[in-house]
Amino acid sequence: MHSEDQEEHKSVKMEFIEDYSEIKSDPDPFRVKHEDTEEQIGLKEESEESKELNEAEEKHQVKTEDESLSCSQQTRGKKSFSCPQCGKSFLCKQGVMYHMKTHSGEKPYTCDECGKSFRQYQALKLHQKTHSGEKDHVCFDCGKAFVTLAVLKLHQRIHTGEKPYECSHCDKRFKQSGQLKAHERIHTGEKPYTCDQCGRSFTQAYGLKVHQQSHSEKRGYNCDQCGKQFARASYLKKHLKIHSEEKPHLCTLCGKSFIWLDDLKLHQKRHSGVKVHACFKCEKTFGSDHQLKQHQTIHTGEKP
Repeated sequence: MHSEDQEEHKSVKMEFIEDYSEIKSDPDPFRVKHEDTEEQIGLKEESEESKELNEAEEKHQVKTEDESLSCSQQTRGKKSFSCPQCGKSFLCKQGVMYHMKTHSGEKPYTCDECGKSFRQYQALKLHQKTHSGEKDHVCFDCGKAFVTLAVLKLHQRIHTGEKPYECSHCDKRFKQSGQLKAHERIHTGEKPYTCDQCGRSFTQAYGLKVHQQSHSEKRGYNCDQCGKQFARASYLKKHLKIHSEEKPHLCTLCGKSFIWLDDLKLHQKRHSGVKVHACFKCEKTFGSDHQLKQHQTIHTGEKP
């Protein structure tokens, strides 16, 4: 395929990506103690790979029927069709039409079963499979079936152990690009997800979603010892460990015990010399988030 055609196909494909992201629902939230530790950021996906694969990877592999029809038949040449709102250029008129729906919010394709609407017809077709249960792509290793071939290929990495995405900061590898992006925020300190009610920021959308429940949920579970209230019984149960003497997580190297498994894992990194917390200003690394925050006051001028 001509290089310009490939570029145009990629552009239209990216417009479709925005639609397909609506097809999958968010995972049910669960309580975590440190939203910003590597264990929660990274890596929730590791523990849920068998049931929910990274959307972005899948979407890059999807090609709409309309895209093949409209753009591959255009005369190869300069990009002559531009978006009047942002100036982005396309090889074919259909590409501009797809793109402009991102500005207008137009979603002309509606599911007859649930009423959900989509910008692209192919996104609707994929969504409808969630109602029909149709899954044509089967893993020969475990028999699990998937809606698209792209998701199947991602799933198969569980069996092969393939981890093609490598962190440029610490050489850690991941099966999915979304996992890598979430992990790299540990090094950069980036927190792009901000609560519009209190301004608190998070490294990933999931952490923000869990946090936002604290603003909206009724807190009907009270701690008898300190009076703190929680929205769920499981949250209260975890909180009660703070008041107890129980520290079930033991470091086998030095004998120190911890209430939380995450704290033990962070502690063990100090024994191994692993430093995953990097300053986004000077790239110096530290063994704990606390050490990093103390260091960053050098750049900000803030008194610790």
